[in-house]
Amino acid sequence: MTVGTRLRIVVSGLCVTYPYGGVFWDYMQYVLGLHLLGHDVLYLEDTGRWAYDPRGGTFVEGARDNVQRVSSWIEDLTPELEGRWFVRDAAGNEYGAPSGRQATAFCRSADVFIHLSASCWMRDEYYEPPVVLFLDTDPMYTHSWVYSDPEDGSRPQPLERYLRHTHFATFGENTGAEDCLLPSAGVSWIPTRQPIVGGRLRDVAGRAATRPVATTVASWEPHEGGPRFAGRRYHGKSVEFESFIGLPERSPLPLELALSGLPPVETLRARGWLVRDAGAVSSTPHEYARYLATSFAEWSVAKNAYVAARTGWFSCRSACYLALGVPVVVQNTGFDEHLPHGDGLVPFSDLDSAAEGLLRVRTDHAAHRRAARAVADDYFSYEKVLPRLLDALSSVPPTDLSRLRTVRQDRRHGEPDAAASVRGTAPDRHDTNSRPVRPVAGTSVPGGDGQQPMRSPTSGR
Repeated sequence: MTVGTRLRIVVSGLCVTYPYGGVFWDYMQYVLGLHLLGHDVLYLEDTGRWAYDPRGGTFVEGARDNVQRVSSWIEDLTPELEGRWFVRDAAGNEYGAPSGRQATAFCRSADVFIHLSASCWMRDEYYEPPVVLFLDTDPMYTHSWVYSDPEDGSRPQPLERYLRHTHFATFGENTGAEDCLLPSAGVSWIPTRQPIVGGRLRDVAGRAATRPVATTVASWEPHEGGPRFAGRRYHGKSVEFESFIGLPERSPLPLELALSGLPPVETLRARGWLVRDAGAVSSTPHEYARYLATSFAEWSVAKNAYVAARTGWFSCRSACYLALGVPVVVQNTGFDEHLPHGDGLVPFSDLDSAAEGLLRVRTDHAAHRRAARAVADDYFSYEKVLPRLLDALSSVPPTDLSRLRTVRQDRRHGEPDAAASVRGTAPDRHDTNSRPVRPVAGTSVPGGDGQQPMRSPTSGR
């Protein structure tokens, strides 16, 4: 895959399954970025899962209303992608400009199939391209899932389907490092990060006055179990947040949380947090971009699994804040090993450094805004992230499927030996099918990235 070669590429996603602004930008920036680079791209959504209905607050089998919603966004925000998307819902209905037969033919003739965020119900024809990339955006959740014990109540996909992918990439950019606890999960991982089409984001956000408040968009699930690996249970954001519950008393800025899930709203407000509904600020890609762009800064914790395992994960949402020139003060997951920090991007690890980071941004906001935009342009631009990823797919050999036996043995005996398999392997570092699932009617939206492939429907990753 040499630079300048025009490729046929399929990108899977969840835009229709979860029709919210943050989710749209997560997936469509891959599709739009690859298109702008000159590739022939198809967005494919074939999840085998019911779609979430924002109006009813539940899941529905047919996705027609969601398709109409998302197709209007594509027409308005990314008109270049008209005729380049195909959706099949859980009821078997097909939507999009290419027919189902044409979409299947495109997949079979593609050079690369990017299975993003475990979002696709992988049919046999989706494995026909010479490169089938499993792109993990949820490190430790994905990695530990491979070793999960089927008797623990989980519903893992057959390992054969996991290892039928030829290549594997992860947002866990520390994979392979001595202090990173990500297991190899039987494969070699390519470190990568979210590509950002900053010009389009800024065009959509428009110009509006900055509110003197630090914000974030997230989901809150107080009872999420989190992944378990090598005798250790990891958790989600709500566990990490407990260490920072008193931050408003020390912050030089008001702190606003746009939350979905089941947050303890009254408790948070009593401690000085401003709380609003994440669904409202992420109801459309326009609203989401404007909410981020008008914030003075972002402040957010990360999932306990990302932090405790030193994964090096960095949020797609935070990357969007940076591209909009909004400084980011976020919990360190080990990303400081790969990204410039201190100006524009300020990591913290405890209550003191969180308060200090907010004060730094408040004291010299203009300089931090310029630095934030520079970090996005230099480290997250689609013009840099995507060519680097495609180049890595050429240089990293396909997965040795004989590893399937080893992973099966590890899984059969529960958890692998931590000392033997805790560190994943990585190539040279870069800068940068089961049956369809029918959710229980009336259930709320899943709140955690660890529910493969489910995650927060409002906030983006």
